[in-house]
Amino acid sequence: MKNTFGMSVTVTIFGESHGDYIGAVIDGLAPGIDINEEYINHMLFLRRPDGKISTPRKEKDKFKIISGVINCQTTGTPITILIPNENVKSGDYSTMRTVARPSHADYTAECKYHGFQDSRGGGHFSGRITAALVAAGAICKYALEQKGILIGTHVKKCAGISDRDFEDLFVDIQALNQKTFAVLDDCLVEKMTKEILEASSHGDSVGGVLETAILGMPTGVGEPWFDSVESLLSHMMFSIPAVKGIEFGAGFQIADMKGSQANDAMKLEEGKVVTSTNNNGGINGGITNGMPVVFRTAIKPTPTIFQPQNTIDFKTMTETVLEPKGRHDPAIVHRARVVQDAATAIVLCDALALRFGTDWLKG
Repeated sequence: MKNTFGMSVTVTIFGESHGDYIGAVIDGLAPGIDINEEYINHMLFLRRPDGKISTPRKEKDKFKIISGVINCQTTGTPITILIPNENVKSGDYSTMRTVARPSHADYTAECKYHGFQDSRGGGHFSGRITAALVAAGAICKYALEQKGILIGTHVKKCAGISDRDFEDLFVDIQALNQKTFAVLDDCLVEKMTKEILEASSHGDSVGGVLETAILGMPTGVGEPWFDSVESLLSHMMFSIPAVKGIEFGAGFQIADMKGSQANDAMKLEEGKVVTSTNNNGGINGGITNGMPVVFRTAIKPTPTIFQPQNTIDFKTMTETVLEPKGRHDPAIVHRARVVQDAATAIVLCDALALRFGTDWLKG
């Protein structure tokens, strides 16, 4: 099992959904970087369940940093973050130990770990583990903001309802980072919520699309071929549970354009190179070009639904019908957006440290 991401700044996550703790270890951050615990708490708050459109499982996420930080500054040694699991109901899963939940990792985990995996609540594959990712990413995101690099994600689409596009990136990102349901058009919160609740009333779930914008990235970051900015971001995004697709800039729509439409014409503004459009999403040849980096991910509907589903019992190798128990979200896209912010920040810290050295994040 590979649980570490990064080459210069690395993040390792650990724990299981119903274990005593989940957590993360960040290694490679320069000494002297400010740690803002209120900022970490805020990002964890944005990830927490939100009323009837989320799981009834409520966790306080009272994190504790047990190494690598003194007087609210990094020491340069590994930072270890612990988050207790306090609201677990493992009994909900006792009768489903060998029954594969469709579109979950139950069967694949059984094949890989031969029955030794912790299956309670999805174990190490659970979305619960993203709390640790958010806590680690919050440290990275705060450090990036001190360097003028801003990250913001909105729910571009949920249950077929689309949010507006980014306009003023600085203003939009600042607003998004304060919202529990991050849409740019606040009028859509009620409409999206209604569709989530409608699906939930039928024991079903919905998915959506997240769109992330990164403002302030310097030019020249990225290591082609295999560690391009797209490669690194894609690698990390597919580590987030439920992500099933990613596109940059104009994305798949660029395939329907002519070159004359797709190319981003270049010009000078106040001595700075910019492009008239941003169809390439701020990246050329795998390297940042100074324009905003923009990408979108597809988030699948929550796979646990409260409807009978055909499946198999992998112990007896017989077909059966699953009627799930437990506490689950009818939609996770609104909670996943802060996970995407955090994951993006981890990628950028690593890429920037590779390009400019680890001390750049402190300077």
